[in-house]
Amino acid sequence: MNLQKIEDEALHLSKEERAQLIQRLVLSMESPSEEELRSDWLLEARRRGEELDDGTVQPVPGEDVMRKARALIK
Repeated sequence: MNLQKIEDEALHLSKEERAQLIQRLVLSMESPSEEELRSDWLLEARRRGEELDDGTVQPVPGEDVMRKARALIK
């Protein structure tokens, strides 16, 4: 399907459907690529590892985190 056909079809959508389409298109432009996400998470994991290694932060047991999260949801 070429761009002109897509535009023609989009203009036949309801106002609400066009708004949804616009939102999805804009979000797709702002979303990082899978490679960018992978790189960002790797940097974050390294940063957090360094904080644990140098004692800047203290680890919290997963059970404690889950207990607190469940309490907040209630």
